[in-house]
Amino acid sequence: MTEAKTVADIMTRRVIFLREEDNLSRIVEGMEHFGLRHLPVLDGDKLVGMITHRDMLKILSAADRREETTFVASIMTRDPISVGPGTTIAEAARILIRARFGCLPVVNENGNVIGIVTEHDFMKVLAGEG
Repeated sequence: MTEAKTVADIMTRRVIFLREEDNLSRIVEGMEHFGLRHLPVLDGDKLVGMITHRDMLKILSAADRREETTFVASIMTRDPISVGPGTTIAEAARILIRARFGCLPVVNENGNVIGIVTEHDFMKVLAGEG
C-alpha cells in the first residue's frame, strides 16, 4: 500500500506575503503582479491573518476606502486555519470544503509559514500533474 500524499508534496513553497502595516495599494499590486488570489499576513515569521481575492472585491467596492490609508490589519481575516506539512491532502481537502476556503497556509511546528496549498494545487493532483 502506498503512503498518502501530504500537503508538503503539493504546496507552493515560495510564498508571497503581506505585513499588517501594508496598505491596500500594496495588496492590489501584489495580487495583480504575481497573479495571486490568497496572501498570508505575517508578523515576523508567524501567520496572523489572510487576505483573499474575495476580501479585496468587498473592500474595493466600498466607496469610502482609500488605498493609501486602508491597511492590511483592518481588513485581514485574523487567526486563519492552517495545516502542517504532514497533513494528508485528503484531510486538507476536507478542511477546504467544510470551511469553504480557497487555500490553507502551511506552517511548521513553530507557526512559521513554509508554504500554501490552494484549490489549484488540488486540481493539479486530480489531473495527474501534482
